[in-house]
Amino acid sequence: METNKVFSGYAHVSGRMESTLSAEELSDCFAAGEAEVSRGAFRALELADIDATDATFEQVIFHDCVFDGVDFSNSTLTDVRFENCRFISCRMERCWLNRVDFCSCSAPGLSLLKSRITSAFIDDSQLRYANFSEANVRGLRVRTTNLAESSWHALVLKSAGFSDCDLTGAEFIRTSLSGIDLTSCRIGGLVVSQDYRELRGCVIASEQAVDLIGLLGVRIADD
Repeated sequence: METNKVFSGYAHVSGRMESTLSAEELSDCFAAGEAEVSRGAFRALELADIDATDATFEQVIFHDCVFDGVDFSNSTLTDVRFENCRFISCRMERCWLNRVDFCSCSAPGLSLLKSRITSAFIDDSQLRYANFSEANVRGLRVRTTNLAESSWHALVLKSAGFSDCDLTGAEFIRTSLSGIDLTSCRIGGLVVSQDYRELRGCVIASEQAVDLIGLLGVRIADD
């Protein structure tokens, strides 16, 4: 049976959850190492220069929060939703993101290097210069998001979808785009290997072919 319901994310969280810790208490929790944060909602939280490595987040919502210089590396995030959040010079390297949503977030340059991503949703967000290199991605939906000049080097990229995204200048080196529909995306200036193998099997619209001709060193003459 077909449905017109708009997809809103993977995270299994309730909007009725209440805040459980203050910013100071949460900072102290991270300082103790291997923090566990579960079943809570945080609003207008501001964290700066925090080491949140090796933390575990489960069934958590962050609303209108600012993370400045926060290092989430090696953390596990399950059923976590970020709404209207800002990430400034943050890292999520070698994390496991399982059913995680980023909605209307700003995270330019966010590093997800070598992370494991299963069922992640990114919507209406700013991730220019983001780094997904060497990640293992199985289940990723990205919609109406700026991914210009992002890096996707040597990924396992399975069950991924991009809708109305800006991929201008994005680098897909040693990452196959086979079976991925890019027809609604901006793809000018894509960076791939010299033999263009990353593009084999991807789906583009006829009018997008001109965006890829430059890779062949071909110029289109003016009328």
